[in-house]
Amino acid sequence: MIKSYNDLKVYKRSFKLAMDIFHMTREFPKEEQYSLTSQIIRSSRSISANISEGWSKRAYELVFKQHLINALGSCSETETWIAFAKECHYIDNDTYNHFICELKEIGKMLIKLHKNWITHEK
Repeated sequence: MIKSYNDLKVYKRSFKLAMDIFHMTREFPKEEQYSLTSQIIRSSRSISANISEGWSKRAYELVFKQHLINALGSCSETETWIAFAKECHYIDNDTYNHFICELKEIGKMLIKLHKNWITHEK
């Protein structure tokens, strides 16, 4: 039974992804600190942040679902920043593929949760 956003697999997975991206960016050049590094960290954190914020508003089904859509948008944004990191040669192809695959899976999970979520009134 889901009692908290912490019980959602998509939340756990997106939180872990954000932490993995944070650790990966520690290797980026210092001159990227306020541009690419900042953007990729913020967009990746926004995925799980939107899930948790939406969870607190889940009594309003459309509001919760809008937060899931926002989280999906943050997935796409993070994919773009990962592509920039690859093109700038800050990450290799394997790292790029790992993160892109994970973002795609999280996106699928968000779409499924959005499609299947029904708020039950008490």
